[in-house]
Amino acid sequence: MRKTISMLIAASTAITGVPALAQSARSITAPPPPPPPATSVQPPKAAPDMQSVLDALASLGGKPIETLTPAEARMQPSAADGARAAMQNKGMSTAPDPAVMTRDLPYGSDPKQFVRIYKPANAPAGGKPMPVVVYYHGGGWVIADVDTYDAAPRAMSKALNAIVVSVEYRHAPEFKFPAQHDDAAAAYRWTLQNAASWGGDPARIATVGESAGGNLAVATAIYARDNSLTAPRHIVSVYPIANSSMTLPSRKDSANAKPLNAAMLPWFGYYYQNSKADAQDPRLNLVAANLRGLPPTTIINAQIDPLRSDGETLAAAMRAAGDKVEQKTFPGVTHEFFGMAKVVNGATQANDLAVARLRAAFAAPATRR
Repeated sequence: MRKTISMLIAASTAITGVPALAQSARSITAPPPPPPPATSVQPPKAAPDMQSVLDALASLGGKPIETLTPAEARMQPSAADGARAAMQNKGMSTAPDPAVMTRDLPYGSDPKQFVRIYKPANAPAGGKPMPVVVYYHGGGWVIADVDTYDAAPRAMSKALNAIVVSVEYRHAPEFKFPAQHDDAAAAYRWTLQNAASWGGDPARIATVGESAGGNLAVATAIYARDNSLTAPRHIVSVYPIANSSMTLPSRKDSANAKPLNAAMLPWFGYYYQNSKADAQDPRLNLVAANLRGLPPTTIINAQIDPLRSDGETLAAAMRAAGDKVEQKTFPGVTHEFFGMAKVVNGATQANDLAVARLRAAFAAPATRR
C-alpha cells in the first residue's frame, strides 16, 4: 500500500503561500516554493508517550515535506506510520480491529470520489438504524487518504455502535480549491440519501474531521444549513484549519513542532490555492464565515501544533455567533495525535471526549431548525 503522510492540513493563508509567488501548476511534480525564514524557537516538550511516537516516526527516515514535490511527499512515512512503529516497539499488534468491517462505495465519477463505510461487524441485519458519522481525513488537501486515517473512524464506529462514512476526495494540486469542499458537500448529501440502505439513520448524523478535515467538518455543516439539508446533530473538529492570520501565537511557539511545522503551511497553500485571494474565502478562513445557527460543536486541539490557535479562535468566533461550543487543548501532544489512542494517553482522552459528545447528541431528541 502506498505510504502517505498523515500529518497535516492545508491551505488557508494560515497555510498560505509566499505572497510574492504565483501558485503552483496542477502537476504533482511541480517543484516546491522557497521555504519561509527559519526560526530558532523550540516547541513545548512532548509527553513521553507522544515523544516515543515522534522518535519512531523519525526512525523511518522521512524527508521534510516543505522540500518535496507533492508526488514525493505522498510517498513519505506518515504520523500514522510512526504510531504503528511505536506499537511494534511495544510488541503490540498493528492489525485493524476486526470488530469493525469496511467497504468502499463511489459517490462521484472520479476515482478519488469514494467513501469507506465502517460498520460494527456484529450489527444485526434489519436491526435498529444506527447513527451516522461523516468523517473527513486530513493531509492538507494535498497528501494522505482514507488508508492513512483509518484509526479514528474505525474506533468511533466501534465505540458508538455507529456507521462511519470516511470520505475520500480529490487532491490538490491536480484539483485545486474548492474541489475538496465541493466533494465534502457532495459526499454529505449522498450519505443522507443512502445511509438507510446500509442500516443508518440519516436523521442522526454528525460531521467529524481532522486537520484539513476538521475544516471540512465545519464547512460542510455550513453548507447543510445554507442548502436546507438535514443538519448534523454535532460537529467534532480536530485541530482544524480555520484562520488565515499568519501571526497567531501557535504559528510562532510551535513553528518547529513535529510532525507539522510552520514551514509546511505555505507549502500546502502553494499547491492548494489558485491564488493568494483563496486564503480569505470563508470556507478556508472559517473565523470570517457566517457561523450562526450551527450545531453544537466540540473542537479538539493539540498544544504542540501550529494550528492550535486556529481551533481556539474558531471557538471564540462560533461563541460570538451564538453557537454552543466546547474547545479543549490537550497538553503534551502534537498535531495528528488524535489517531494514536493505542499508544498516546492524551489521544485516548480526546477520543473519549469526542465519543461522549457524539453519543449524547445521537441520544437527544431531534430538534427542529
